[in-house]
Amino acid sequence: MSDQLINAFYLGAATLFILALGGLSSNENAKRGNLYGMLGMVLAIIATVFSDAVTSYWVIVLCMIPGAIFGFIVARKVKMTQMPQLVAILHSLVGLAAVSVGYATYFDPALHFAGVEKTIHDIEVYLGIFIGAMTFSGSVIAFGKLSAMINSKPVLLPARHLINLVMFIVVVVYGFVFVGVESLDEAYAPLIIMTVIALVFGVHMVIAIGGADMPVVISMLNSYSGWAAAATGFMLSNDLLIVTGALVGSSGAILSYIMCRAMNRHFLSVIAGGFGTSSKPSGSAEEAGEVIATSVEEVAQKLSEAKKVMIVPGYGMAMAQAQRAVAEVTRILMGKGVNVHFGIHPVAGRMPGHMNVLLAEAKVPYDVVFEMDEVNDDFPNVDVTLVIGANDTVNPAALEDPGSPISGMPVLEVWRSKMVVVLKRSMATGYAGVENPLFYKENTRMLFGDAKTNMDELVKALG
Repeated sequence: MSDQLINAFYLGAATLFILALGGLSSNENAKRGNLYGMLGMVLAIIATVFSDAVTSYWVIVLCMIPGAIFGFIVARKVKMTQMPQLVAILHSLVGLAAVSVGYATYFDPALHFAGVEKTIHDIEVYLGIFIGAMTFSGSVIAFGKLSAMINSKPVLLPARHLINLVMFIVVVVYGFVFVGVESLDEAYAPLIIMTVIALVFGVHMVIAIGGADMPVVISMLNSYSGWAAAATGFMLSNDLLIVTGALVGSSGAILSYIMCRAMNRHFLSVIAGGFGTSSKPSGSAEEAGEVIATSVEEVAQKLSEAKKVMIVPGYGMAMAQAQRAVAEVTRILMGKGVNVHFGIHPVAGRMPGHMNVLLAEAKVPYDVVFEMDEVNDDFPNVDVTLVIGANDTVNPAALEDPGSPISGMPVLEVWRSKMVVVLKRSMATGYAGVENPLFYKENTRMLFGDAKTNMDELVKALG
């Protein structure tokens, strides 16, 4: 394949990737955005495989076929509730690929650089391996936290900031040593030491982040994987990989910023340690009042009598896989003339957009799903708000308790509605580890038990 044709393919792929990002900006266009992204990746693979740089096709086939089969099987079997874990582990593979490419290109005997070109290439390799190793280990820890293999609470080592500073200084010092070496034999030690430190840094960085901050971690690692891919593109002199990596890196960084704003958090404070690190309690159950329990029959009656209902889903809905029952309740209420809306907090679930994807999968109409900022002022007009598995994102302590660890975090102000029904297994705190005064308010009713079981019963009671 000629260079002109390869460049044309790359330009087409880059355009499709940009269109994919644009499509993912709304629920209505998300499916089209995914199709653009897949088509762009097909063009990129074809152009790369049939370029003059590939001289051994059997190796390519030997790697692509098992990878394609494995990816197909995983994609078919993974549940929607496991999507955050899948995203995290895929990020780790991007980081591992960047590390592998960095070592391969640096020690490739066929590549020779001198003068300024050597310095630039060495810096590309060093940064690529550093970002890749940090992304790999950090993503593995994120996967462990999301899968409950590792405790979701932040693990804060003594003098952790000093440890991070020392590791960063060592990486910078060895970077100068690495760039200044004359022979390959001298490069092994600084490169390996830096790689080990980067792996440790990735672990130390993510393990100190609490579960409530996992949406930020996911988008942050997404950004890191993009920059790792861009660094790989520089090492391989592949323009498309540079462009694609930059798109992923920048969009992930923007998304991290949006997530931080949604939680009234600074990015550096997320890196320094997650929600729930405060030792000050936000109030006890005794101080807050008594819980008023309710039944499915009572909830069904209140929903049938309501003119306007707001449904606020959280990760508990995802864990119970209750989204289809929620969609059926929505359909029944709409059929009775009830005005039903959904309120989605930006960090509901374990990753950005998690609730939107679950509701779309259950075929909830896009035009009744709204973001937090669009519905918060409307709660006084809502007759019944149904909170399904949400906790920290509906916690009034964020606005009412200056001493709370989540103080200042924008939340869905569900308590302003005429009646709130909270579906929850128990009175356990959410990921932030903070008590929720909402459960004790006079207009709140608690419907305890499995969310799917209760929603299925609610479907029967409403029908």
